[in-house]
Amino acid sequence: MQYRRLGNSGLKVSALGFGSWVTFDTQMDLTPALECMQAARDAGCNFFDNAEAYAGGRSEEIMGRALRELGWPRWSYVVTTKLYWGIHDDPNMKFTLNRKYLMHGIDGSLERFGLDFVDVVYCHRSDPNTPMLETVRAMSDIVSSGRALYWGTSEWSADEIRHAIDLAELHHLHAPITEQSQYNLIERRRVEKEYARLHAETGYGNTIWSPLASGLLTGKYRDGVPEGSRAALEGYEWLRDRLTDADALARVESLRPIADRLGCSMSQLAIAWCTRHPMVSSVITGASRVEQVRENFGALEVMDALDDAVAEEMVSALG
Repeated sequence: MQYRRLGNSGLKVSALGFGSWVTFDTQMDLTPALECMQAARDAGCNFFDNAEAYAGGRSEEIMGRALRELGWPRWSYVVTTKLYWGIHDDPNMKFTLNRKYLMHGIDGSLERFGLDFVDVVYCHRSDPNTPMLETVRAMSDIVSSGRALYWGTSEWSADEIRHAIDLAELHHLHAPITEQSQYNLIERRRVEKEYARLHAETGYGNTIWSPLASGLLTGKYRDGVPEGSRAALEGYEWLRDRLTDADALARVESLRPIADRLGCSMSQLAIAWCTRHPMVSSVITGASRVEQVRENFGALEVMDALDDAVAEEMVSALG
């Protein structure tokens, strides 16, 4: 396992992380969640990602229970959460980054986790209705209080991130250190174009999500939607349409000969490709079965085989 600095901080995170979006509570309860986390840990993973909004808080509860049962020393892993969407139907408790919500939100997350602090708390989206300085000051105060060690952003524009950093520096506050955005062979523009100058000038990091484009890049949807897959879940009809698009599937199949040549699965090939970008501190993987965890972390053995020529061949193959 490689361990990389998270943005411009001194915190080191595993190049491959493990996240609970969709899977915890929706597809698995405590026992398989615990097994998946241990399998990730056995592969060297120290980065475990979550969010208040995942399963309405249940995901944090399951991960917290798993951490207690696994008994890992608190200093040996990094756990994160994200705030914005809210889980209470109140105007100050959803779709906001105002100070009141953020203070209640971090306390609620810690209670569900059963932890004294999280290592990183992200603003899960930006909030145009709250003054940026209010959000930056609140996040900085959360860090100063010890309830989080660092803070970051998720799916913010480069301009919004730069504004937050500038305000933090101007007012001597804790600045955000890392983004969490989608990045994969299909969704490349934001990381490779929009964030390029931001990363070059500030060292801002990224713990990217959806390295497999919600499963499209695994190649498993070429014969339809497999039973038990994410696209088969109730409420994910929007995803099903995307994952069964004939043109997208044909493009993805162009990667199969490359994977076969390298002796790896298409999932491992796509995950390994994501680790190459210098802004990427950690690639967040997800799984509903322990076998998927082991396969995903098999990407570690593919990373060295992915030189510039192969990476460019993959991009060209997808058009």
